[in-house]
Amino acid sequence: MELASQFGRYGYRRITALLRHRGWRVNHIRVERIWRREGLKAPVKQPKRGRLWFNDGSCVRLRPAWKDHVWASDFVHLRLHHGTGVRLLTVIDEYSRACLAIQAARSIRSADVIEALAELMVSRGVPDHIRSDNGPEFTARAVREWLGRVGARTLYIEPGSP
Repeated sequence: MELASQFGRYGYRRITALLRHRGWRVNHIRVERIWRREGLKAPVKQPKRGRLWFNDGSCVRLRPAWKDHVWASDFVHLRLHHGTGVRLLTVIDEYSRACLAIQAARSIRSADVIEALAELMVSRGVPDHIRSDNGPEFTARAVREWLGRVGARTLYIEPGSP
């Protein structure tokens, strides 16, 4: 009981190891039986939160500072009532949260992504960064080279993260 109150995060297995280290000849089953009889429980571990920083201290998420600073693009998948799948390419401005484009098609390839972004860039200008997941349509060599030529940098996120 003394060790359990001193080391609140420890369970009966760790307490058994401490008792053995101090010279006690105890079985872990006996310590568990006493543990349960006294109503002791180790606190439940808190889940680790996903961090937005790398180990070197740099931040993963770039916060948009002005309009057309960071655009975010991703796909939304729909299924029609008769079972046909439809993909929507969505592009938003992260600063104003305005939807810049939604393009619907059964299949959208990297060339379609380039075409949709090019139309936006003609009307609104080139953004500093484009945030997307690392899906094949966004990481294709043609898309990366084209974005490099127009001067927009890419920010990749984990698939499925908001």
